[in-house]
Amino acid sequence: MIDGPYFVLTVLGVLGTGLTAGVFCAFSTFVMPGLAALPPAQGIAAMNSINKAAVRPAFMAVFLGTAVLAAVIAVVTFVLWPEEAAVELLLGSALYLIGSFGVTAAANVPRNTALLEVEPGSARAADRWTSYVREWTAWNHVRTIASAAAAVAYVLALR
Repeated sequence: MIDGPYFVLTVLGVLGTGLTAGVFCAFSTFVMPGLAALPPAQGIAAMNSINKAAVRPAFMAVFLGTAVLAAVIAVVTFVLWPEEAAVELLLGSALYLIGSFGVTAAANVPRNTALLEVEPGSARAADRWTSYVREWTAWNHVRTIASAAAAVAYVLALR
């Protein structure tokens, strides 16, 4: 079993990846379906408001803090290469950094930025909203699964 600073880093990794997975899961399972059921103008306005609220310190501390933590865990693991749990630690870090943080930066944020440019009451709004919900949610499923899998990998590192 890992111990000392590794143990603390890993427990924090479990907590951060788990919390992030929970937020993403909530969006996939009920927030996005709820927003999709609204008329396009209302759905677009609501999602733009949510996206602005998401970049506040509470969520960003968890989301970005976990990315930094995952990078630290990966670097420390590469440098020290512990006898136990190296694979699980590296896997957890890779899953979060690529599947959660990377997908957010490459897929979800660009869609959020594009949604800001959609005029909610325009003729194209309905089509853009339908595409946005479908694509954004599909990528959010990836983030959810990657974050949850990272949490599992970190938990397995603790055994």
